[in-house]
Amino acid sequence: MPHGARPVAVEAHPAHSPIAYRVPWQIDRSRAPWYTLHNAGDETAHGVHLSLFGDGRLLWQPLLRVEPGEHLAFVLRADDPARDCVAVLRWFRAGGEEYLWRIAF
Repeated sequence: MPHGARPVAVEAHPAHSPIAYRVPWQIDRSRAPWYTLHNAGDETAHGVHLSLFGDGRLLWQPLLRVEPGEHLAFVLRADDPARDCVAVLRWFRAGGEEYLWRIAF
């Protein structure tokens, strides 16, 4: 610490923020290249968006919201998805917090 600097207390986890949030999604890979993402949580996911990075093509219908128990289906066309691409699922909780989940194939 530089001379004359004062230590500052930092609250690691504000009282209004949860320490952890379990990803509510489960993915069914059994029918590849057809995949299904299930909202297995107890909250509605808002602004749901799926992006693909790498050498492949993603086919899906964008949804503004996915209720608990509902699902999102998509098709991934790629020569070698496990090596060539990764998907990122983006959604918002009711309070406006944004979340991203990386999906490997």
